[in-house]
Formats: sequence, C-alpha cells, structure tokens
Amino acid sequence: MNVLVAGGAGYIGSHMVRELARDGHRVTVLDNLSSGHRWAVPGDVTFVEGPIEDSSAVTELLLREQIEAVAHFAGRIQVAESVRDPRLYYLGNTVATVRLLEAVLDAKVSRFVFSSTAAVYGTPETVPIPEEHPKAPVNPYGHTKWMIEQVLAEYARAYPLQYVALRYFNAAGADLAGDLGEDHHPESHLIPIVLDAALGRRDGVQVFGDDYPTEDGTCVRDYVHVSDLASAHVRALDYLGEGGASGAYNLGTGRGHSVREVIRAAEAVTGRTIPVTMAPRRTGDAARLVARVDRAKRDLGWVAERSSIDTILADAWRFHSGSRAR
Repeated sequence: MNVLVAGGAGYIGSHMVRELARDGHRVTVLDNLSSGHRWAVPGDVTFVEGPIEDSSAVTELLLREQIEAVAHFAGRIQVAESVRDPRLYYLGNTVATVRLLEAVLDAKVSRFVFSSTAAVYGTPETVPIPEEHPKAPVNPYGHTKWMIEQVLAEYARAYPLQYVALRYFNAAGADLAGDLGEDHHPESHLIPIVLDAALGRRDGVQVFGDDYPTEDGTCVRDYVHVSDLASAHVRALDYLGEGGASGAYNLGTGRGHSVREVIRAAEAVTGRTIPVTMAPRRTGDAARLVARVDRAKRDLGWVAERSSIDTILADAWRFHSGSRAR
C-alpha cells in the first residue's frame, strides 16, 4: 500500500512510518518540521517538507506518489498553549485539516486515518470512558480535534471517503531500538519530564494537585505505548481496506496509573531518586481518565501489547538516556 503520513517527522507519526516500513508498505512523509525532526524519518523514505494546508501542492503529491491512504498526525498538541493562543489551534488543526481533506478528495484517496484524542470527552461522567460518551472538550485543543471528527463524519456521508479517528489516551514510550522517541520542545508530558529529572536535566517534577478522589490523591491516566499506537494505525488502514465502516476508537489499556505511581516506577527503572514538589491543581485536569477499549479489539483486532508502565518507562529511558536524546 502507498501511504502518505502527514506529520510523519513527529513523535507518533515517525513511529507509524517505521511500523509501515517494517510491514513492507511504501511510505511518503509530509511535514513542515515546525515540531517534528528530519532525523526521525528514515533516509529511504520519501520526505517532502511542506504544509498540509497547501491543497494544490498536496493534491499533486498524492497523485505523483499514487497514494492510496493517508494517516494524519500533523497539528498542535499543547493544551496550555491552546488556551493561551487558541487561533493557533483553530488554524493549525481544524482549518489545516480541512484543506488537507480538499486534497484527499481531489486526488480521490478514499482511506483516511486521523490522530484524535481523549480530550474530546472533557471531564468524564463515567470511567472507563466509552466511545459514545458525550463530547464536551474543556480546551481549544480538544475542541479542534472534535471539530475535525465531525467534519470527517459529514464528509464520509457525502463523499467517497472512509475514515477512522483514533482517540489516544496518554501516548508514551519509545521504539525498542532506542533511537526514536519523544522529543518535544517545550515538553509537557509527564514521562519525559520525569526521566529528564532523573537525568538531572531539570530540577525535579511538579505534581499538580494531591487531593483528587483517587487512591493516592494524584491524577490517574491511561498510558499507551507509542509503538502500540502505531500498530493501531496500521490495523485501521487494513480495516478500511477491507471495507470497514467509518468511526472512532479509543486507544488505551483500560487501566490507569497515578502520577505518584509513575514517578515511583521511574525511580525503579532508572535507579535514581526523582525530586518532587507539589503545586496547585491545574484548571481542567480530570481526576481519572481511563479508556474503555473493547471496540478497538472487536473491530480492529487491536490490543496494547507493550503498554505496561514498566515497559513504557524502560523503552523511554533507553531513548532519553541515549545519544539521540536532546
């Protein structure tokens, strides 16, 4: 299969590129390198530097490379930034994706897999969270992702386009080889922050709130290995190729770990003490976000295989402590 990976130089997109290449697919990467890294794309993969919103250029690319499916990872992901400067997200996520879809339709590409998020649910009413849970995003980042899902549903009804939207919970970890992992600037995700603290690259870890209604008072999240996420995207492409219906799927493990649990596990994996300071709760942080995952297993045949917290941390530690880590 000829696949375009939009945002294929980014954290999750680059793991998707590697997974597709391992499976023998022909891959083209489109990325403007605003947050991705050229080094994350293998040298034998066709790489095009440019924006996804240039519809005419993307149409030409899709036709030239005879693309049969698109996996879309490009976009902004910083929740706090989305609150501070929402237009970056409505332009960079929603508008840019609509422009990308113009090219997809014009080039008559019929399969589209979208990188969505559990942020579409907002503060959950039930946990584990099923896909049919009400959508009530509490920040512009979540709003933009939910808007794109709605656009995809409308387009699939009107045009010859089938899609799968994959709602990640907490992506984490790194490729087993240790040369590909999470490298955001600035970094806002717990596990790389914790590991940087273990390496002495930052003074310690701030824990935002210890009075939540959880076992130890800190927030609980469902961590899923980035390689498991990549395999889910490949399965989604196969599912659409087999005539599967459009829809959205949670990607998680169905179990959660608190902030304190993650820090303790990181200390065990690294053999280092990680300094912790307490800070007030952040606005919008839910006490517990855990996925219900039976739909992905039923339809896509997917389950998270590398997503134990110890495996996630060990793989991430190999990357962050190695020569490639920034």
